[in-house]
Amino acid sequence: MTALFDKYRHVFAMGLQSGLVYRWNFLLRVLFSLLHLAALYALWSATYAERDTIGGYSFQQTMSYFLCLVIANYLISAFNEDYQIGEEIRGGTINQFLTKPIDYYTYRLTIFFANRLVTGVVVAIPILVCLPLVGEFLPRDVEPWRWVVLLPSILLSAIIQFSVAYCFGLLAFWFLEIQGFVILSLAVETLLSGQVFPLDLMPEFLFRLSQWLPFYYQAYFPVAIVTGRVPDPAAAQHGMMIQLLWVLLLMGLGRVLWHRGLRRHTAVGG
Repeated sequence: MTALFDKYRHVFAMGLQSGLVYRWNFLLRVLFSLLHLAALYALWSATYAERDTIGGYSFQQTMSYFLCLVIANYLISAFNEDYQIGEEIRGGTINQFLTKPIDYYTYRLTIFFANRLVTGVVVAIPILVCLPLVGEFLPRDVEPWRWVVLLPSILLSAIIQFSVAYCFGLLAFWFLEIQGFVILSLAVETLLSGQVFPLDLMPEFLFRLSQWLPFYYQAYFPVAIVTGRVPDPAAAQHGMMIQLLWVLLLMGLGRVLWHRGLRRHTAVGG
């Protein structure tokens, strides 16, 4: 057990070093996200111009949702994980995992968490600098139970995000170019994970349907917890059970793709 811990601790340290190398890229991405938030402010302020609430939520609550979404994305999003995995397959780097006693999924997941730690620190810098401007949109009067369930929910969301990217990256075993699949996935995720608008503004039937899809739990669900859109602890517990189910299903799918992909890879002399 100690040897296993030491092995992945080394991988985690490698991930931190890699993340620190690209810290300025992350910081620049955060600045663009703040510009995106400013555009959302202009759009929703115009939408709220002649009404006090939309879907039962005030302008402050809606902007709080989008601000929390921006922050959450830097804690859970799998930036370029699919492309990196695809490159390792095409470049033959994947071959080292055929002989070394290390699990590829765990290896990539460890690096992913290390990078998210770096981006979490980086995103805090501009948020703190801009606090006088965005402070009024931070969640207010958050019930204690929401903070309790928020951390495991964010953890599960991150694993779902990574596992989806992992599965798409493994498609490189079969396809020379996976960019089309990734772009399609990103488009669907952007719409169904609440990046464009809060999902509870959709018609009731579509909203209920979305709650059984993995995209709902990739970003919307943890943000909905902290911003009050998840009504009570029972609803949060139900959602986290579905989150856990999707984690297990996606991990299982990743295992299947990995083993079948390796058989194809070795069969063609990769």
